[in-house]
This record gives sequence, structure tokens and C-alpha cells, in this order.
Amino acid sequence: MSDSSFFVIAVDGPAGTGKSTVTKRLAKALQLVHVDTGALYRAVAFLCFEAGFDLKFTPTQESAITEIAKMARIAFKNVPDRNPSSRVYVNDRDITALIRTPEMSLMASRVSAIPHVRAALLDLQRRLGKSQPSILEGRDIGTVIFPEATLKFFLTASLEERAKRRLAELEAQGGDVPTFEELKQQIADRDHSDSHRDTAPLKKAVDAIEIDTSHLNLEQVVAQMLDQIRQRTERE
Repeated sequence: MSDSSFFVIAVDGPAGTGKSTVTKRLAKALQLVHVDTGALYRAVAFLCFEAGFDLKFTPTQESAITEIAKMARIAFKNVPDRNPSSRVYVNDRDITALIRTPEMSLMASRVSAIPHVRAALLDLQRRLGKSQPSILEGRDIGTVIFPEATLKFFLTASLEERAKRRLAELEAQGGDVPTFEELKQQIADRDHSDSHRDTAPLKKAVDAIEIDTSHLNLEQVVAQMLDQIRQRTERE
């Protein structure tokens, strides 16, 4: 892009690598707008569940799901007195907690594989990212949404470590929690689905900086990424 005001950081990677937590921390440190693209698909998945769809929806039902995506009014709002403060709203309803379940994760993966759903949300993601200096997280930010991003990261972690993190997150939320082995299988299933879909599969952009977060804490990951960002901005 020729627009000198354009500044986008892309953060991609599979589930459980710490993308959301790291991106929020970077957004705060760098005063960037945080766009959680995965939450967009989770919001559509939530609406699909409410409409009566399940994980076994058929190809003939994809047009109805696409219409749901087109009609959904999805917004990100900062609510300082809530935890987390960054909230996801769909059709004026706060669904932040409702979209973070294993079932919603699997449905989001199914929904995101529908080409027309991705097309419906593509322009929204680009508008959100271009509106002001931004950091976006997802699975195809650096390859499809913003291939011209100022800087790209690809976070990875072992399956075991990702399952441990997800288990701790669900236990902290309370309620029914899958077993560790069930979570491992769910994450493995999502990895396969995301990486093998025909449209915008999960993959590392050729110019992305890869960081394995398996044995790093949040502060270490953020420090590495901030160092790379500062090196890049100092060169320009």
C-alpha cells in the first residue's frame, strides 16, 4: 500500500498458542486497535447454534449460514469495568463469554471453511484494520486478509502445551470441563480442519517471523515481538 499511514501487524497461528493474550498485550503497549478476527467467526458460529445448526450441517445449508454472516452486526467494544475489558457484541448483545467454549471453537472452524462466509467477513476485517494503526490476530491475516502487513508473526506451540493452556482457561471459567485427552483431540481436529480447508487454509506466510511459545511465558513472547517490531520501525 502506498498510504504512509497504513500500519498493520498480523499475528497468525493455530489454537492455544497465545495469540489472543499476546495480541491484547501488544495492542496496549503500542496503542494499536486490536481486531480479533477469530471472534468474528465465533460470533457467526454462535448465531448458527442459536439458529439450530449443529456441527454436522450439510453443504446445502451453507447458503443459510452465509446469510447469517452477512446480516450479523458484529462489534468490538472496550468496557473498562468488565473482565476482559475487550468485549464482543453481535446484534447489540454481549457474547464474549458465550463464544469461548470448545463447541463454539469447532463450529467456528467449520463455519470459517465456507468460502462465502469468509468473503462476507473479509471486507469487515479489512475495514477494521485500515481504520487506524492496528494489530490483527487469526489464521490467515498475513496470507489473505493483509498480505501487505507491516510485520507478520506466526505463533506455534506443542499440542500438549496448547491443551494444558486450554484446560486451565476452561477450569478458570467454571462449569463442565472436558478431559485433557478430549481437549487434545479437539485441538488436533481443529488444526487439521483449519490447515486442510480449501479456502484460506492456516499456514505461515513466507515472510512471517515464527515464534514457538511452548516454553515461553507471556512476558517473554511479548518481549520478543516488541523487539522485532522496534527493529522494523527503526529501519524505516
